Amino acid sequence: MTLWNGSYPFYPGANACFPFDTTRAVIVTVFLSVLATFIIILPGIPGRRRLLWFLQLVLGLFVGAVILNVQFTRDWEHGWVQANTSYKSFSPAQVSADIGLHIGLAGLNVTLRGNPVQQINETINYNEHFSWSFGEDYELSYSQGLHRGLPSPILYVAEKFSGQSPCGVHGQYRIAGHYVSLTLWLAFCTWLISILLFSMSILLYGGQMLLLTGTLILSSLLLFSTARNSLRCPIQFGPVSLRTDYGESFWLALATGLLCLLLGLAIVILNSVQPQKLKLIFSLDRSSEEEQWEQSWLPAQPSCSAQGGFMVPLGELCPGTATRL
Repeated sequence: MTLWNGSYPFYPGANACFPFDTTRAVIVTVFLSVLATFIIILPGIPGRRRLLWFLQLVLGLFVGAVILNVQFTRDWEHGWVQANTSYKSFSPAQVSADIGLHIGLAGLNVTLRGNPVQQINETINYNEHFSWSFGEDYELSYSQGLHRGLPSPILYVAEKFSGQSPCGVHGQYRIAGHYVSLTLWLAFCTWLISILLFSMSILLYGGQMLLLTGTLILSSLLLFSTARNSLRCPIQFGPVSLRTDYGESFWLALATGLLCLLLGLAIVILNSVQPQKLKLIFSLDRSSEEEQWEQSWLPAQPSCSAQGGFMVPLGELCPGTATRL
């Protein structure tokens, strides 16, 4: 122990965590760049069409960004617990730490953060990812964690989701994550088709594709819920247990799916009940819009009247009116 300066041998230091998720940052940057590009041309749109067009742009980009973003997030399900637990195998040393579990579509993250961070002459701040997506080997990443000598709480949580665990949740989460991701990609495609249809002024089919987008998003959430309900093994740390709940990505996807359903349903209903108002919202009925815009600003013009079967000479009041006896 003197050789290792009081630290336990064969265990490397904690992994350095990147300050933010690069994939999410790229997606948000791309959509914000598109939004900024359209905002530049916004002053060239006249009248009330400017506000309506801006709202349509923001809603459309928001839906697309959410569908694409939740594909890569790791907080569909998460949970935290504070416990006193053993730090390394074959060692009686106990540490006070916050232990977090973050489950995504492609795998899970286990976080171990000391409370305080500096304990037993080490920096306790770990964030390890174990992937179960197709093409990745969860058992291999777990074995590599064993060889690297990761702290016992991380290995204990990761072992609960391995294929050899008696909990039997590895297959459910892996298959559910695969089909949820596939359903969300389909929702992203239907969103692109709806944007294309709206740009071509095919409002009814655009609304129907928006309805389909919302249905696919909600279906993906249902698929994920079936896997979550299958977690039967408790994750116990002494007297306390680590319990998980739906994360930010789940609730954000739920709100987006409901928004797509409401917007799509509103477009379909307006198209069958009051198609002129729907065209006015999408700035397609130019004549009605210009007429309403002029009537709201110009003073009322006097009307021409006929008296005794003769047209009254009101050329000054009614321009373009012929004078006839």
